[in-house]
Amino acid sequence: MHEQIEIKTEYITLGQFLKLANILDSGGMIKQFLQEQGVLVNGEKEQRRGRKLYPNDVVEIDNGESFVVISE
Repeated sequence: MHEQIEIKTEYITLGQFLKLANILDSGGMIKQFLQEQGVLVNGEKEQRRGRKLYPNDVVEIDNGESFVVISE
């Protein structure tokens, strides 16, 4: 089951999303995390903080957590 993260805009960047979902706290931590591990966005490896996420995109973290972007 995916945890739902609601956004109020058309899209959100991956870096902003990781903060919003309380996965990581700071931009520096996010940059390092993405460079070292990356995440899966819709099943594809992603390491760019600026990747745009839209409603229904699924973000998966290495620890097994997964999140889906929803709009209000």
